[in-house]
Amino acid sequence: MTRPLQDRYGRVATDLRVSLTDRCNLRCNYCMPAEGLDWLPDDSVLSDDEVVRLIGIGVSHLGVREVRFTGGEPLVRRGLVGIVERTRALGPDLELSITTNALGLARTADKLAAAGLDRVNVSLDSVRAETFHAITRRDRLPDVVAGLEAAQAAGLGPVKVNAVLLRGTNDDQAGELLAWCLERGYELRFIEQMPLDAQHGWSRTGMITAEEIFERLSRDFELSPAVEPRGSAPAELFRVDGGPGTVGVIASVTRPFCGDCDRVRLTADGQVRNCLFAREESDLRAALRGGATDEEIADRWVVAMLGKRAGHGIDDPTFLQPDRPMSAIGG
Repeated sequence: MTRPLQDRYGRVATDLRVSLTDRCNLRCNYCMPAEGLDWLPDDSVLSDDEVVRLIGIGVSHLGVREVRFTGGEPLVRRGLVGIVERTRALGPDLELSITTNALGLARTADKLAAAGLDRVNVSLDSVRAETFHAITRRDRLPDVVAGLEAAQAAGLGPVKVNAVLLRGTNDDQAGELLAWCLERGYELRFIEQMPLDAQHGWSRTGMITAEEIFERLSRDFELSPAVEPRGSAPAELFRVDGGPGTVGVIASVTRPFCGDCDRVRLTADGQVRNCLFAREESDLRAALRGGATDEEIADRWVVAMLGKRAGHGIDDPTFLQPDRPMSAIGG
């Protein structure tokens, strides 16, 4: 018997984001410092069996219908292909995806597709080598491009590209990036920079807003609202020059969509986060390793959702950034 992961406001979580590691092989300057972070101890990270068991509880007991694997960088998780394959065995109708920086995707795209992965979201903020290096602190743009091509060839589509515009760094490249993606058949999504950096250096005044993104894109393209219903999707879609190509804008800060949220997150160390910006977590790892039954773990998960707030509250003067950065939460 399944029961919904419903919060006090009637929202039901069916989209599970599973972080497989907090480690990453890039050092994006809006995410973490150049020297990296103190990674989670190995014994605190969920094993492959533990990850699959928790996903299975979500699917069989709690109505989860979509699973997205995140990080850090999920491709650095050695057991990734096996986890995807075992998750696919939980249900042929599950939607399985991954958010990745695409380093190494050229080597693994075929294996992931064979394991049952449906599609990929790739983070890419610039197609200029010098700008890519300035943001990521790594000279790996060719590897990302190769990963995107491999994903598309493997049928992991639609291939989506996620981009963050940074003031004074790549905010003059919005149109260039969109043209590049349209030419290759990738679906581009611009995301407002969120207060989830490890350095806690985010400021609203420094962030490129959705309105600014529209203004920059409108210099080169004609945008019109897409006819497809948005539903619970975070991106507001627009047709480019009449279509069929589209571009999305995820205005998490200035146009929050909390009222339609259907997501819940599981960190690499087995903590439930009912909101990306939550400051509280619920420990499933302890229950898992303490011998709890699937039903008991499901009970804990249901209770964890009841504490979800109506919205992330970034505009509230009392807002506090989560202690964990994005790399340790998982998108």
